[in-house]
Amino acid sequence: MKTVGIIAEYNPFHNGHLYQLQTAKEKTGADYVIVIMSGNFLQRGVPALIDKYARSRMALLNGADLVIELPVCYATGSAEYFAAGAVALLDKLHVVDYLCFGCETEDTALLGKVAAVLADEPEEVSELIKAALREGMTYPAARSRALTAYLEDPMLTGILEQPNNILALEYRKALYNRKSPIIPVPVRRIGAGYHDKSIGRPICSATAIREALHRGGTPEDIRGQVPESVFEILEQEFKNTCPVCEDDFSSMLIYKLLMRKQAPLSEYQDISGDLSSRIQNERNRYKSFSSFADHIKTRQLTYTRVCRSLLHILLEIRKDDVADWVQNGWIGYAKVLGLRRSARELLSAIKENSGIPMVTKLSGARNQMDEIFYRMLEQDIWASDVYYTAVTDKYGKDFRGELNREISFEK
Repeated sequence: MKTVGIIAEYNPFHNGHLYQLQTAKEKTGADYVIVIMSGNFLQRGVPALIDKYARSRMALLNGADLVIELPVCYATGSAEYFAAGAVALLDKLHVVDYLCFGCETEDTALLGKVAAVLADEPEEVSELIKAALREGMTYPAARSRALTAYLEDPMLTGILEQPNNILALEYRKALYNRKSPIIPVPVRRIGAGYHDKSIGRPICSATAIREALHRGGTPEDIRGQVPESVFEILEQEFKNTCPVCEDDFSSMLIYKLLMRKQAPLSEYQDISGDLSSRIQNERNRYKSFSSFADHIKTRQLTYTRVCRSLLHILLEIRKDDVADWVQNGWIGYAKVLGLRRSARELLSAIKENSGIPMVTKLSGARNQMDEIFYRMLEQDIWASDVYYTAVTDKYGKDFRGELNREISFEK
């Protein structure tokens, strides 16, 4: 039995994701696909367009066999935390042979070379990064310049600044740091670029699809860009539970900021002392989540970084908690979002080999794991309830929290 892992957000699942999933199985000869997927909040510091159970169904209906939730503290983290948390989860299942990921280059030797430097981070690289940061560069740009100079390869600049390549390098670094036997398998991205907002081609970006739906479009407008099963889910949920955006959390966020009064915010993940002061000092300029993030951003602090920071305040994601989880092995459970009934062999292998428990029902979860990781699970439950509160408020539906939801089963 061979198994390939994919780390994704599927916000939403589109034709490019289908291509990657099919190519992953073809390139590896895998019998099963395990997807580690972000829950209701994402790495850009925003909520998912549609909830995690709907997105899990999208994946299962298009070739995935098992979908496991990436804990919210990693799903909303920097590329490093996002990748390290997801790789740790795959690695601890002890059944995954390959990790397939999209990128702009299939040069595995180059990716491995850069990832090794990132993992070891020689002092010279650290100093080059610090120098670039002092010049006012963002961290990704500073790191790109430092690595290009250190490896003396001018071709690296374009490669290192593309979003998919940044994550590809972090996946390689995480595998390297864990000494994991999982084999990395890059798949070259096809179709539109990550930030391309044009909707006119069969394989367009998730960004373009989200923009279309957030700006008054309907699922019919993006029907040609997603598998038919995904279109049907979007059509069913549209104006019922989706779309959801960051500004649907505006009231909750300002309430949270007001509750803090003038207390420092630097206890929250990704928030420095300077950023804490800036948020508190500019609070009277608050209009909405997105406009406040846009106001707070600086030359060094990107809009995405600020959104992540604000989301960590809203969701109570604290530095000390994340540090404890990292120190204790990153992850202590695998919360299932959905699975195919035909994947019994895979489930049996996981139960026999996994180093962490599979959580399919929340009612008995406390007895399945250490207390420290039950705290992580409680945070995931809390984050989902915050999301479903926004859905209730926006669409007038009865509140149905995480404890009242069930995993998806497909044939």
